[in-house]
Amino acid sequence: MFGLFLRRLRPVSGPPGPLSARLESSLSACGAPELPAARIRSTFLDFFRQKHGHLLVPSSPVRPRGDPSLLFVNAGMNQFKPIFLGTVDPRSEMSSYRRVVNSQKCVRAGGKHNDLEDVGRDVYHHTFFEMLGTWSFGDYFKEEACQMAWSLLTEHYGIPVDRLYVSYFAGDPGSGLPADEETRHIWLELGVPPGRLRPFGLKENFWEMGDSGPCGPCTEIHYDHVGGRDAAALVNTDSPDVVEIWNLVFMQYNRELDHSLRLLPQFSVDTGMGLERLVSVLQGKRSNYDTDLFMPLLHAIHQRSKVGPYGGRTGATDEGNVDMAYRVVADHIRTLSVCIADGVHPGMSGAELVLRRILRRAVRFCVEVLQAPQGALASLVPTVAHMLGDVYPELHREADRIADVINENEAHFLSSLQQGSRLILRTLSRKDYKHGVFPASVAWSLHRDLGFPLDLVDLMLEERGVQVDRQELDRLIAENQKVMSELQSGVQSQVMLDVLSLAELQRLRVPHTDDSFKYQYTLEQDQYVFPACSATVVALYDGQTLASEVTEGQRCGVVLDRTCFYSEQGGQSHDQGYFTRDGLQDVVYPVEAVVLAGGYVVHQVTAADSLKTGDQVQLHLDQVHRLSCMVKHTATHILNFALREVLGPSVQQRGSHVSADRLRFDFSVKGSLSVSQLQQVERCVHDIISANHIVHSQELPLQTARSIDGLRTVDEVYPDPVRVVAVAVAVSDLLDGHTDRPTSVELCCGTHLLQTGAIEDLVIVSERQMVKGISRIVAVTGRDATRAREAGQVLSQDVDSLTARLTSSAPLGLDSAQRLAKEVGVLSDAVDNTPVPQWQRRELQSRLKALQRTSNTTVRKLETREAAVRARALLEKNGGRQLQVDSVETDSLSIVMKTVNQLSAAAPHSHVMLLAHQRHSGKVLCACQVPKDSSSLSASDWAVAVCRHLGGSAGGSTLVAKGTGSSSDITEALRWAEEFARQKIQR
Repeated sequence: MFGLFLRRLRPVSGPPGPLSARLESSLSACGAPELPAARIRSTFLDFFRQKHGHLLVPSSPVRPRGDPSLLFVNAGMNQFKPIFLGTVDPRSEMSSYRRVVNSQKCVRAGGKHNDLEDVGRDVYHHTFFEMLGTWSFGDYFKEEACQMAWSLLTEHYGIPVDRLYVSYFAGDPGSGLPADEETRHIWLELGVPPGRLRPFGLKENFWEMGDSGPCGPCTEIHYDHVGGRDAAALVNTDSPDVVEIWNLVFMQYNRELDHSLRLLPQFSVDTGMGLERLVSVLQGKRSNYDTDLFMPLLHAIHQRSKVGPYGGRTGATDEGNVDMAYRVVADHIRTLSVCIADGVHPGMSGAELVLRRILRRAVRFCVEVLQAPQGALASLVPTVAHMLGDVYPELHREADRIADVINENEAHFLSSLQQGSRLILRTLSRKDYKHGVFPASVAWSLHRDLGFPLDLVDLMLEERGVQVDRQELDRLIAENQKVMSELQSGVQSQVMLDVLSLAELQRLRVPHTDDSFKYQYTLEQDQYVFPACSATVVALYDGQTLASEVTEGQRCGVVLDRTCFYSEQGGQSHDQGYFTRDGLQDVVYPVEAVVLAGGYVVHQVTAADSLKTGDQVQLHLDQVHRLSCMVKHTATHILNFALREVLGPSVQQRGSHVSADRLRFDFSVKGSLSVSQLQQVERCVHDIISANHIVHSQELPLQTARSIDGLRTVDEVYPDPVRVVAVAVAVSDLLDGHTDRPTSVELCCGTHLLQTGAIEDLVIVSERQMVKGISRIVAVTGRDATRAREAGQVLSQDVDSLTARLTSSAPLGLDSAQRLAKEVGVLSDAVDNTPVPQWQRRELQSRLKALQRTSNTTVRKLETREAAVRARALLEKNGGRQLQVDSVETDSLSIVMKTVNQLSAAAPHSHVMLLAHQRHSGKVLCACQVPKDSSSLSASDWAVAVCRHLGGSAGGSTLVAKGTGSSSDITEALRWAEEFARQKIQR
C-alpha cells in the first residue's frame, strides 16, 4: 500500500568522510567503541560535579511540569524556568541551586521544535535525545563557562583543537545590542585562533525563551568532521561536515512585552550539548545511528525484520528506503518508551496526539518496509530499557506497561487502516462522487477520527488515481486551527509578576507573603470557623511594572504582607472572595485569581476604587467555596488510597484537579475499572468517611518526609519543609514506625478537612480511559453525591418498568412496539448523561442495550408482517407489471422499504417504487427497487430524481434506494415518478 509513498521520499544525504587518526584510535579491533556512550555521559556529569562543584539534578519527565506552553520538555532548561523567571518557591530546594549539571530527556516533535518528519531522512535528526546541560544561577558567568567547556572537550574528551570553531554574537544595531566582545576576548585568551572565531547575528547567536522573558547572547562550539583544513566558512551553513556540538547561553537581558530589553538583576548561564552528536564525534562516526546509542537497537530490529541488515544509506542510494525505516523505528521506539514511562500515552490531543502519530509512523515503517510481524515494535522495549535504564530507571520499572500500550495501539491502528480503506472505497463508489477529486470532508474525517496521517490518505488515493480537494482540505485544517486557537485564547491571562518586578521586590527587601493563615481554621461544634484576616498592601503590579498606586477600573496584581487566601497550586483551585479597604468599607474589591510567584501571593483584582501601597485591607474569604474545596481535596486523597487498595500498588497518580463542585483524578491502570472494582473503591471510601477519622497534617523537612512508609508523591518540586497530610494516623506515629496500618499519607500543600465525616458521601460519576493506560475519575461529594444516588435509583426504576412492559406476554401492536423502542433510546440518553454512580450507569447501559436489541427485533417482525399484508394487496391490484409505482398508507420509511422488498421478491422483473404521503405534514416517504439485470434505470438515480422533484433528497445503491420529499399532491408525484421511469426503461 505504501510502496509509492516510500519511493517518493527524497532523504537528505551527506557525503561520507574519513575518520581522523586521533578519533579512529577510539575504536577497538572488535568494533566496540573504547569510549562508550555511557562513559561519555558520566564523564560530562563527573567533570562538572566533582571538579567544578555542580549539583547533579535528575532529569525531569518529558511531560512538562505545569507549563502549558510546551507539549514536551524540549531542552534541559525547561525544569529550571521558575528560577529564570524568579517564580521559584523560596522554600524549595530548587531556590538554592547555584551550579547545576544534568542529562535531560528531551522530545522534539510537534510545536515550535518539530523534528518528526526529518527523522530517518538523514543520519542526525531525532525525536528523542539527551541534552547534557550545565547552569549557573547568579554564580559564575562567561569566563568560567567558556573555560570549563574548552577544558572538557579538548583535555578530557581529547578532541583535537584544530577540529573546533567558535561562533559568538556579532551585535544588532537595530536592537541596540553591542557585539559580545567580552566573549570573543575570552576565547582568544583560551587560545582559539582569530580565524576560528566567527561573529553571527540574532538568528544564530542570540537566544530567547519566548516572545518575552530572559534572553541573551550565546556562543557555540562547532566541530569539523573532515579536519586538516580551514572550515571557518562552513560554520552555521547547515553543512553536515561542520556541526554545532555545544551552545553556551548567557542570560543577561529580559525581553519586555514592548520588545525592549532590560538588564536582568542576576546573570545566568545555560549550556546544552546533545549527547547523540557528541557520541558520534568521540566515536569517530558521521552518523549518530552508527554509535553504540543505536547499533544494538538496529541489530534487534534486523532480527525481527525480513530485510537485509542496516547499511547506513540515505537518499537515492537507499533502495526501498529500508535504511530510512531502520532509523525511523530505532528513533521512535526510544521516544515511545521514554514518553510512556513518563505518563504520556498515545491519544487524541496535545502531546498525546503527537505521540500517537509517532507510534503510527513507526508501525507503518516497521510493518510495510521492514516486513516485521505485528508486535515487533513492542518487543524492542527491553532493548531500550537495557541501553537507557541505568540512567533512567523508570524504563526498567515500566517496561511491561510500555509494551502493552504499544501493542494495543498498534493493533488499533492496523484495524483503522482496514476501516479507512473501506471508507475510501465506499466514497469512490458513490454516485455523487466527482471523478478524480476526493471529498476533503472525508479525508479530514480519516485524519481527525481514525488518526490517519494526511500523507497516508494522499498515498492511498494516489494508488487509485485520485487526489484530495486540496483547497477545501486546507480550509478545514485552517478552520480547525482557528477553533483550537480560540479555545486556548479564551482563558483570561493572569496578572503575573515578571522576573524584573520580582527581583525589585527582593531588592527592596519586601518580605514574602505570610500565607500560613490559610491553614488557621478550626472545627467548633461541627462547624468550620475561619478567623478574620487583615493585611497591608506591600506591592501593586499593573501588568508591566510595580506601581505605588492603581486607579479605579485598573486590572492589577495586589501583594499583601499576609493572606488567608489559597493560591492555585497542587491541583486545588484558588480561593474566592473579596477585600475591603479601611475607611472605604462599602467598596468591594473582588479577588478574581490568586497565584504564587517567588514566595509572593498575588491577588488579581480589578480595582473598584483607587488602591495604594500601605493601604490596610480586610480579607473576606468565600467560606462555602473554601469548605467545598477542602471536602473535595480530602476526598481525593482517600480516593487515591482506595484505588491502590483495590487495584494494587502499581496504580500511580497522573494528575488531579479539585474545585468546589467536583474532583478529577487521573491514574495509571491497564483498562477501565469493572463494575465490581468501582463498587469496591466506593465502599473503601465510604468506610473511611463513616469512621470520621481525624486528618493530621504536619510540616517536616523534605528528606524526613520522604522516609515515611507508604508516602504518595507526584512529579512536583516540593518546598522544604513540606506539609504531610495523613488520614487516621498521626504523622509522628508514621515517622516513629509505631503503626503498620495502611492509610492515606501524601505530601500536599492544599487545604483539608480536619475530620473525614464532613465529606458525607462520595460517588464516582464518571470513569473512562483518557488514553490507553490512563483513566480519569470524576467524583462528587455531599449533597451532589446524594442527588446522584437518587437519580440512579429513579433511572433504575424506569428501566425496570420498561423491561416489564417489553417482556410482557400481552401481544404488542406496531405502534406500541415503536413507542417502546423510542422510550429505550430516550432512557439510554438519560442514563448516559445524568450524573449517577458509574457502576450503576454501566449496569443500566448493559440492560438497555439488551432491551434495545429486543425492541428492535420486535419492531422488525411487526413491520415485516405489516409489509407482507400491504405487498399482497398491491400484487392483487397490480399483478407482476414491469413498472409498479403506487402509494401506501404508513408513516414508517422502514415499512415502505420492506413492502418494496417483498413486492420485488414476488415480482423479480418489476421496477417498483412506493410513496407514502403524510397528509398532516405534506412529507412524502419514498423507496424503490429495480431488477438485478436493469441496465437502463438504477434505483439510486430514480429515487434521487423523484425526491429532488419533491424538494428533498435520497440515496442508495444501483438496486435499492430510499429518500424523502414533500408534496401536497401525491397523485402528481406518482405520475411524475412513473413517467421518469418509463422514459428510462423505453430508452
